[in-house]
Amino acid sequence: MQLRHSFFLLLGLLFLAAPAHAQTRANDEARPSPNAVVGQTIGTTDVMVTYGRPSVRDREIFGGLVPLDSLWRTGANEATAITFSDDVTVEGQPLAAGTYGLFTIPGADEWTVIFNDIPGQWGAYEYDASHDILRVTVTPEKGADTELMTLSFDEVGENKGELVLRWADSVVPIMIGTGQ
Repeated sequence: MQLRHSFFLLLGLLFLAAPAHAQTRANDEARPSPNAVVGQTIGTTDVMVTYGRPSVRDREIFGGLVPLDSLWRTGANEATAITFSDDVTVEGQPLAAGTYGLFTIPGADEWTVIFNDIPGQWGAYEYDASHDILRVTVTPEKGADTELMTLSFDEVGENKGELVLRWADSVVPIMIGTGQ
């Protein structure tokens, strides 16, 4: 068990220091959409997400800044990346351990969540669907207004947990399961 916690701590420190999967920053200036890292152990599986946190800033988000039914990097700046220390299921579908680019296609009634095997991309400019490992569909919900896009883990149990995206008035839950 100590080895697992050491792995998670080391992984977190590496992501904070210099994510190996992310593009090198052009400069050290503060960004309007700051970077964030969130992690959670589900069962014995460590899950780590790195992403840029854009703000609403009085803009229409989904259907405006982020067009509906179009590919989105799911954040700002570098494409969002997600790492699983062990094999998992996402919305009941199997996904091998590893690091993936996390993309979405927001829709009015459903979102497509995409795990792509090229995590170190800037935005979605060089996205290639032939590298998609898994696509699942989830249902967005309406929620309280959230100014700064936030990814968090909710309702975490012994072998499952929800990764939840909140931004503007949208709440998008993604169920992650483990074999442990």
